Amino acid sequence: MSRAFTREDDNEAIADIGERPVSPHRNLVTERGLAQIEKELARLREELGDAERKSDREHIALVSRDLRYWTARRETAEVSVPEPDSDVVRFGMTVTLKGEDGKKHVWAIVGEDEADAAHGTISHVSPMALALFGKGVGDEASVNGKAFEIVGMKAG
Repeated sequence: MSRAFTREDDNEAIADIGERPVSPHRNLVTERGLAQIEKELARLREELGDAERKSDREHIALVSRDLRYWTARRETAEVSVPEPDSDVVRFGMTVTLKGEDGKKHVWAIVGEDEADAAHGTISHVSPMALALFGKGVGDEASVNGKAFEIVGMKAG
């Protein structure tokens, strides 16, 4: 196999990485979420420099793709901070729910890139968040056939 043929294969593999899909929803973020985006951009810029110094074309392509994604997310980010005295659920709030089984669940409603259900944060476009928006303490929200009562909420 000639070296030229190998390089063509390498370029084809690099071209196949594709772009990271950008959500069609509004890019609402908390102040913490905006800081996370900026931290990720700084990290990726540094990583890109390292990859360029090493002439690692595949790594350059991967980091460049991620850099394009996070740059787009930073450009469209809308910081939203809930009013501290709001009596209904809004973006950025932490909501305590009681399920039909009596178990309590606590969710912070955050931006899509911030969401991590395993750590108690859900996206503002998730079914649960959509069911909670505009409701107050004592109201019920239903998701996937399960009812949850809102027993507490706080801004931030």
